[in-house]
Amino acid sequence: MPLVLLIEDHQIIRENTAQLLELAGYTVQTAENGELGVQLALAARPDLVICDIMMPVLDGYGVLQIFNQHPQLTGIPFIFLTAKTDSVDRRRGMALGADDYLSKPFEKADLLSAVSGRLSRFQHLKPDPAVSGERLHQFLDDAQQSGDLASLSLDRKPHLVRKKQDIYLEGDEATRLYFVQSGRVKTVKTNAGGKELLVGLHGPGEFFGYLPLLQHTPHRDSAVAVDESELLYIPKADFMALLLRNPEVGQQFVRLLAGQVSGQAELLLAMAYSSIRRRVADTLVQLHEQQAGTAAAAVGIQLTRDDMAAMVGTAPESLSRTLNEFKHDGLIALTPNTIRVLEPEKLRQAHW
Repeated sequence: MPLVLLIEDHQIIRENTAQLLELAGYTVQTAENGELGVQLALAARPDLVICDIMMPVLDGYGVLQIFNQHPQLTGIPFIFLTAKTDSVDRRRGMALGADDYLSKPFEKADLLSAVSGRLSRFQHLKPDPAVSGERLHQFLDDAQQSGDLASLSLDRKPHLVRKKQDIYLEGDEATRLYFVQSGRVKTVKTNAGGKELLVGLHGPGEFFGYLPLLQHTPHRDSAVAVDESELLYIPKADFMALLLRNPEVGQQFVRLLAGQVSGQAELLLAMAYSSIRRRVADTLVQLHEQQAGTAAAAVGIQLTRDDMAAMVGTAPESLSRTLNEFKHDGLIALTPNTIRVLEPEKLRQAHW
């Protein structure tokens, strides 16, 4: 049962909201000020926080800043609940990394919808425990003991890859499976004219480079580190032996392949029929949701304009023009190095 932390200084609102959440099946902890709320969160990490902004001792902005900076609290879905309706206050909250913003008085259905939506989205975005760093090692150890796989992933130490360093190039022999322990890796295809199309962006907890291993072909794309990254390498022979001996591994990679095929089909459909504004909006929402629940969410999307243009399938100039239009509409905030999505729902639902 999800644990919701409710931080609200108004006693009646606090008690009524807590009762509503408990009736909906949530476990609720309450605090009458921000300092007490942080103490409760440190004692028992909540699955979601609902927090008022104007409070004594420590206001909601201060609470969110602590959550963003504290390693034990970062990544928790955070909903501001406040009587303040000024757009400047709203943008400040979203800029700090809030996931939603409900104004008082609120409809009960709106609150429950926001809570369930954020919980389900963050649960969906959590890495599969079967492929998280610690579990990956344990999983390989178990597989090693299940059969004649004495050499399985002997080289299991993290490999540091510098930013912009090539990991493999299109046409290279596929010799290993890659697992991202930290950082980000992009996979790209290049046409005869040298134009890049970004076909994948892989973050912590994700595998890449497995398709040519299964097809027994050279790499059909190139992989480049977007950030300084740590990768784990699993040799091809070990990976193939593991697939043959462990049905769970085979099923996992079937799901990965299915998701990859589905994602590429949607990408091709969007490039064929969607406007540039629609494609840019969808890409921004996708990148925003990938960061949700991570420390990077407080910083914003950090991707070069060239990389994002390659992901969208357009020229960097067209991308920059569209981003500036979204900024003018109040949908995003731009700095030279980051993009912060302020209105993800409006980007998602807009018809262009």
